[in-house]
Amino acid sequence: MVFLGDIVPRARGLANWERMRNKKQVHWLVECFAEFLGVFFYTYFGAGSTAPWVVGNIIKEPGLSNVLQIGLAYAFGIIFALVVCSATSGGHFSPGITIASVIFKGFPKFKALRYIVAQILGAYLAATLVYFQWKPIIQTAEEVLMAGGPVVFDSINYTPNGLAGIFALYLLPQQKIGYAFLNEFVNCTVLSIIIWACLDPTNLMIPPSSAPFIIGLAYGAAIWGFAAPGVALNTARDLGGRFFAVSIWGSKAWGGNYAAVAALTNIPATLFGGMLYEIFLADSDRVVSKSSLEYLQSLSGHRRTGSQHATKVPVTGDDDNSSHEKGHTSYTA
Repeated sequence: MVFLGDIVPRARGLANWERMRNKKQVHWLVECFAEFLGVFFYTYFGAGSTAPWVVGNIIKEPGLSNVLQIGLAYAFGIIFALVVCSATSGGHFSPGITIASVIFKGFPKFKALRYIVAQILGAYLAATLVYFQWKPIIQTAEEVLMAGGPVVFDSINYTPNGLAGIFALYLLPQQKIGYAFLNEFVNCTVLSIIIWACLDPTNLMIPPSSAPFIIGLAYGAAIWGFAAPGVALNTARDLGGRFFAVSIWGSKAWGGNYAAVAALTNIPATLFGGMLYEIFLADSDRVVSKSSLEYLQSLSGHRRTGSQHATKVPVTGDDDNSSHEKGHTSYTA
């Protein structure tokens, strides 16, 4: 096994920092930063593409964005999150996936709590930056809404077409909360099944290098087809953006009963989708693909952290007795 440091030495300061950060007592902070950054990417690009859609409609400049662009922005945000951060943290980027990892894969509970906090903070920071980058234009749009009076402002601002809708998720006035729950549950169940398929090391159709693109496009497809009826898909994205909207516009931005549906429905749906895959589609008697085995070995072979939270993974394909301990294998969004 060849380590990067053996062929490309790092500067002394960076090497010293690397040794310190990869100690068991400190490495959790690096993992949480990776989760924070991953959700930041996902939210930053998604909300950043939603802003021109909302603002353009308010100030009568339509065409600045559309549902296709927004879906692609979220999809690419997930892809960027996975390719940049998953090697460090395992790539959860969603409290639903983190909780499912605790239940199905033995992920440590206290570590899961840290991940969830980091994920929500990542979404909050992304929403904050999008707001301030768009602030002059948002203020112009806010003046347009306020010109109609407080009643008109409140009736528009706290909907998908309002300024708060850039950051928090709301229902259209004609949508019923029961249908919104159904929409959220079905979409998140389907996404969970797709994610579990990407995690399955025996799935020859999905090598690890293609998983980020498949997961990203799955999220994009959910947005393209079901954004209007209302989909959140990710507790961290929803709560981080919602907390920010409340920070700017007060408690009216919370979203009423739909806030609970948007924030929580994806968690049981993710568990349900994972359970369906584990019961009907997963098969431990299938052969692990070569690319998946190489990916797992790369994770488990980390010089300092590969022994944490372990299950055994063969080091070579033809030596059943040789093994390393596996660290992160979630690789999801």
